[in-house]
Amino acid sequence: MKTPHTNSLTNFSIETSWLKYVLGWGAVFLVRLIPFRPPNFEPMLATVMPFSKRFGVIGSFVFGFFGIVLFDSVTSGIGMWTVVTAAAYGALGVGAHLFFKKREATRKNFVLYGVLGTLFYDAVTGLTIGPLAFHEAFMTALIGQIPFTAMHLLGTVFFALVLSPVLYKWIVKNEYLEFSTQKTAQLV
Repeated sequence: MKTPHTNSLTNFSIETSWLKYVLGWGAVFLVRLIPFRPPNFEPMLATVMPFSKRFGVIGSFVFGFFGIVLFDSVTSGIGMWTVVTAAAYGALGVGAHLFFKKREATRKNFVLYGVLGTLFYDAVTGLTIGPLAFHEAFMTALIGQIPFTAMHLLGTVFFALVLSPVLYKWIVKNEYLEFSTQKTAQLV
């Protein structure tokens, strides 16, 4: 199996990659819909990371951003929180692409970026939205963020160790899941 070129701005093509995106978003949906799942124990970043290794800046942003938008539109509805979290996960996708551009897709690197990304995400979303939108005191937001971030980090490390390598190997690198109307026409 050939290794895709990852130096361009984007290696993402709706025509060839849509099935991989649906499978990735489906994995996120399935885990996030598990009843009695611990709070903040979710696989979005762990799913964005392997996709970012293959699909460039734009494809990585699209995966993170629309992963949140689609989930919220099906479950809780679109709101201000959707815009903030979708933009944050889109930015994490871009950051993951830049991080993995010169690094191997290993468990160690998935965990390393996962921890850095989670700290960034929780700082941006948890320490700004409460104080800016709900007039919460910054210290209240900071103290309340600590257990939230601790649980988020546990989930991220778990999914980076277990889910990210599986998604990278069986979905992202799998050429059989990429097809286009041109390839289909050639087969007929």
